[in-house]
Amino acid sequence: MGEILELAERAWQGELTGTQVAPGRALVGFEELAPGLGFMSAFSNVAAFATGEGLVFLDTSSLFHAKQLHEGIRAWSDAAVHTAVYTHGHVDHVFGLGPFEEEAQQKGQPRTRVFAHEACPARFERYLLTNGYNGVINQRQFGFPKPLFPKEYRQPDETVGDDHTFRVGDTTFELHHDKGETDDHLWIWVPSERTIYTGDLFIWASPNCGNPQKAQRFPREWAIALRKMQALGAERLLPGHGPPILGKERVHQALGESASLLETLVEQTLAMMNEGARLDDVLHSVQIPEALLERPYLRPSYDDPRFIIRNLWRLYGGWYDGNPAHLNPARDSDLAMELASLVGGAPELARRAEALAAEGRLDLACHLAEWATQASPDDRRAREIRAAIFKTRAKAETSLMAKGIYRAAART
Repeated sequence: MGEILELAERAWQGELTGTQVAPGRALVGFEELAPGLGFMSAFSNVAAFATGEGLVFLDTSSLFHAKQLHEGIRAWSDAAVHTAVYTHGHVDHVFGLGPFEEEAQQKGQPRTRVFAHEACPARFERYLLTNGYNGVINQRQFGFPKPLFPKEYRQPDETVGDDHTFRVGDTTFELHHDKGETDDHLWIWVPSERTIYTGDLFIWASPNCGNPQKAQRFPREWAIALRKMQALGAERLLPGHGPPILGKERVHQALGESASLLETLVEQTLAMMNEGARLDDVLHSVQIPEALLERPYLRPSYDDPRFIIRNLWRLYGGWYDGNPAHLNPARDSDLAMELASLVGGAPELARRAEALAAEGRLDLACHLAEWATQASPDDRRAREIRAAIFKTRAKAETSLMAKGIYRAAART
C-alpha cells in the first residue's frame, strides 16, 4: 500500500481528526491504484488511464502542481496524453496540461484533445471580466500576499451537453453533466473499472456550495447528482480533492450521506421560505445534522453548511432578505456613526464589543467592533479591539472560507 492509499484508509477511519484531508492540505504525489490507473493527489487531483491509444486524464490539476503531475506521470508512463476532461472550469482543475503539450510539440505529436461542458468557455470569459475581483477573493480566501488570478486559459477542443460517451483504446468514458459547485460540472463513470471520478461533487469535506464570495451554486442539483452516482454501484470513488474511497459499501455510504446533508438543508430552507420567513429566521432555525458533519468526509473544513442556506436563499429568493431596512439601506458608516452617538461614541461600542467577545458572543462582538471602526476609522484602540476580535473569530471557525474572511478583516 502506497502513501495515497494509506492516507485513504486513515482518512476513512477518522484518524486525521484536526487536519484537513482536503482541499487545503493536499498530499502531493502520484500512485498507481490498479494496472493502467494512476492517481495524482494534488490541489486538485487527476485520474490517469493508460489505454491502447494513449493516456486519458480526468482533470488536469492546477498551475501550482503541473510540474509534479508531469514528473509523476512520466515516471509511470511515457505515452502521449490523448484526451483530457475538465470536470469544470475552476482554475485548480485546468492548468496542468502545459508541460505535456510543450513536450508533445517538441516531439511532433498531436495536441491533447480536451473535453469540457458547453458552459465552460463562458466561465472562462466571466473570469476575464472579473479578473481583479477574483484575485482579491483568492488573496482573502487563501491568505495570498497579493491578488492572484490567471488571465489566459486552455480552452476545450470539444464541448458536451448533458451526456457524452467516448472511447480511447480499450476504455470507455461516460461524461455526465449536473449542476453543483458550478453550472458546467461533469462527472465521469468508467464502467470497465467500476470507477467514478466525481470532480468537486465530492471533496472530503462538507459540499462547497455555499462559498460566500463566489457565483451561484446549486445544492439541490448537487444532491441529485450524488444520488445518480450512488445508484451505479461503483467500487472506486476518485474525488476532485482528497484521497480515493475504495469498496462498494464505502462509496455508497459516502455518496448517500453527502446527498442527505444537502437534501435536508434544501428541504428545511424551502419550507421556511414558502411560509414567508425572513432570511434571518431561516439562518437561525434550519437544523444542521451534526452527526453527518462528524463523518470524516463531511467535516465543515472548507465551506460552512450555514453558507449553503444563504446560497439557497439567493438561488430561490433573490437578494432581498425580508428586512425592509435593507432594501435601500443607509451607508454602513452613517449607521455606525448614528449608533455610536446613541451610546456615547465609538470607544463605547468598542469596549462593549470587547466585553461580548470575552463572554463568548463573538457574533455580536463582530457587529459592534465593525461599527466602532466604521464610526471612527482613526480610533486606534477601536481598531486594535476589532483586529483581536476577528482573529479570535477566525480561530473559532472550522471552514477555510470563514477563516480566510475573518483573518483578512483582522489585517485591515
